[in-house]
This record gives sequence, C-alpha cells and structure tokens, in this order.
Amino acid sequence: MLLSTTQFVSALSSVDWRLLLIPLITGLIGYGTNWVAIRFLFRPISFIGIRLPGLKGVAPALPRKLKQIPGIIEGRVGWQGIIPSRSAKMGSIAAEKGVAKIADEREFYQRFDPDRIATHMVANSREEIREMTNEILRSEYPQLWRNAPPQVRELIHSRIQSQLPDIADSVTDKIGENVNELLDVNMMITNHLDEHPELVNRLFLEVGERELNFIIRSGFYIGTFLGVFTIPLFLYIDEWWVLPVAGVIVGYMTNWIALKIIFQPIEERRLGPLRLQGLFIKRQPIAAEKYAEIVADEIVTIGNVAENLMHGRQSDRTRKMIRDAIRPEVDRAVGLAGPFVRMTSGSEQYERVRERFAEESVDKTIDPLWDPEFNDERSTAIRELMTTRIKALPPEGFVELLRPAFEEDEWMLILLGAVLGFVAGWIQLLVVTGI
Repeated sequence: MLLSTTQFVSALSSVDWRLLLIPLITGLIGYGTNWVAIRFLFRPISFIGIRLPGLKGVAPALPRKLKQIPGIIEGRVGWQGIIPSRSAKMGSIAAEKGVAKIADEREFYQRFDPDRIATHMVANSREEIREMTNEILRSEYPQLWRNAPPQVRELIHSRIQSQLPDIADSVTDKIGENVNELLDVNMMITNHLDEHPELVNRLFLEVGERELNFIIRSGFYIGTFLGVFTIPLFLYIDEWWVLPVAGVIVGYMTNWIALKIIFQPIEERRLGPLRLQGLFIKRQPIAAEKYAEIVADEIVTIGNVAENLMHGRQSDRTRKMIRDAIRPEVDRAVGLAGPFVRMTSGSEQYERVRERFAEESVDKTIDPLWDPEFNDERSTAIRELMTTRIKALPPEGFVELLRPAFEEDEWMLILLGAVLGFVAGWIQLLVVTGI
C-alpha cells in the first residue's frame, strides 16, 4: 500500500540501517549481472544443452528475436556464447565492415611480396619436386628410368631444378595478374572465423578489452547510483516486490547505459569543460594495433590465402592457371630431348607425363606457403598496412569494426542483465528483510 506524506517522512526519520545496504547490494547486482552477461557473451564456445523434441519443427514460426537465441533454430535448449554462435556472421562483418575498407585482394597480395613468395616456393619445394620427378618417371618409364645411368638421371633432375625459379615466378605473376578474380578475401575471412570461433572471441576480448571491463565496472557505479533511489521507493510503496522490480531495472539499465557509452557519441562533443566521445573510439590508435595484429597473424595470412586460392570458389581456375604456367617449363626442362622422347615413347605418353607433372606440381609449389615461419615473416607487412589504415579511418568507419556485431544481438545482453537483476533483486529482498 502507498504511504501518506506524513508517514513517509516519519519512516525516513526512523530509517532502518539495513536499508543503507540497498545501494551497496544494488551496486553488486549491477556488477554481478554485467560480469555474468559478458561471460555469456563469449562462453561457452560450443553449444551446451539438450535437444527438445518438436522444437525444431516450430522454431521457424517463432518471433525473429527468439530465433536468434543460440540453439533454438536447431531445436535445442541450452546456451552458447552469443559471439561464437554467430561466428560466420561475425566473420562476414569483420570482412565487409573492416578488412574490405582497408585494402583489396591485389594490395594484400602485393604486400605479401610475390618475389619473396617465389623465392620461398623454390627453396622449400626442391626435395618434393625431386621425389615427384623420380616417382613419375619410374611409373611412366620404368625400364628406361631404371637402366638410365646415374649421370643421366642427375642431368634430368638438374634441368628440372633449374626451371623451378621460372616456374615459381610464372605462378606468382599469373596469380598477381588475376588475384582480384581468384582470391575472395571476404569469403576467406568469413570461412576462417566460422571454423575458428575462438578467434572471433579474441577479436572482441583483446581489441575491446578495456571497454568490456568498463561494462563490468560500470555496473557497480550505475547500480549504486540507482540503488539510492530505490530506498525511498521501497519505503514509499512499502511492498515486497519493489526490490525484485528494481533489480530488473538496474540489470537492464546498467547494460544499456554501458553499451551506449562505449560507442556513443561517434563524433567528439563538448559539454562545458568535458569532451564526450565513445570510449572505444577514443582508443582508436591502440585498438587499431591490436586489431591489425590479430587479423595479420591469424586471419589474412599467406597460408589462408593459399587455402582460398586452392580450395575456394575459384580453385579450379587457379589450378588450371598454375598448370598452364608449368607445362611450358616442363618442355624447357626436357629441352632437346623432347623430340627423342616423343619418338621413342609416343606423343600420347609424353603428353600424359607432362600433364601429370604439371598436375602434381601444383600442390608441390603451393605447399610451402603454409610454413608457419614464413607466415610469421610476411604478416609484418600486413600488420603495418592495416594499422596505418585503421588509424586513418574516420570515427564512423572505425566504430563499425565492432559495433555492428553487437547491434543486432545486444538486446540479448540487455535482457540477460534484466533477468539476472530480477534474481538478484530477490536475494536483495531476503538480505534486507532477513538481517
């Protein structure tokens, strides 16, 4: 029931000291709900829960926001971190809103340095090419190769090895000429992050570390502030449900306010002596370095580029282009012996050997690009490029590196805070009335 003004003033004059715990407990509610909400944002990486019979059938008819809850659309009830559950979407956002604005496929490829790539290919494929040559000639010309003097075998190996630099140069040049059509950086990033959701977590946890910690800490300060107003409400309304409802409001508002402060305002605004701007945007130079480091070391790497070229949407075209570049080098390696080989073994078999050599050389020449040490070496150039470009982004461009990923699903984070606040409000009621 509501108290009269006289009764309310009287109640204040004889205030129970236990009521002074309300702001403290409300602050702890704000801190705790934000801490748990942040944990639920990133953990667990894989879904934990059970399959609910019949849910998958009705899931498509559910409201859109309910379908966004991890597991629902697959007919499961449980939880998975919101960010890793959206790893493909987060990868697409990282590609389209971030990396695509920094450089295109050709510029990334040039920064990797095609000449250095060719040199590495040659240095690290010689043994594999030699073994492959032995295997092909032993298979196609068993008697001829077995009876050939060691000097003749070594001469053939030497001629093939001498052509490797030309093969590598031809391959890297051809890729460079067509890289915008052969390489899909957006798809590469999306697929890689979808397969490695822990990397999506790293992008947020490391790039936005200070902002996430702010969300947690601000829960205490905002919660304590709101708790001060809860005392007169509790006294004036004098109903048991005030504290649980206040817990909902605190849990909701602390998350909502914290998310707004991180990304708003985008442009700096002055309020008297104060300069107001989103906390994440203020840290653009430092955040740019961390973002570039993760992307260059783990995502836009030589190895991932090779993976996309050889197994992506344009892989057939890439492989054909490399084979076409290798075939003339096979003829040059055979040299003057070419007509003799055709005459003794037949043109059809020679063509088959040349085609087999070209086909098997494709992977042999590209395999060295997965070398971890070489990837680490070439990541420096990408890191420098990305750091410079991200630092130069206007505030509205920079904020899109992380903001779009939160935007669609932040209601879950805020709602989660409200639910946890409701539970904590009951605990608060028990503490205040039970001491």
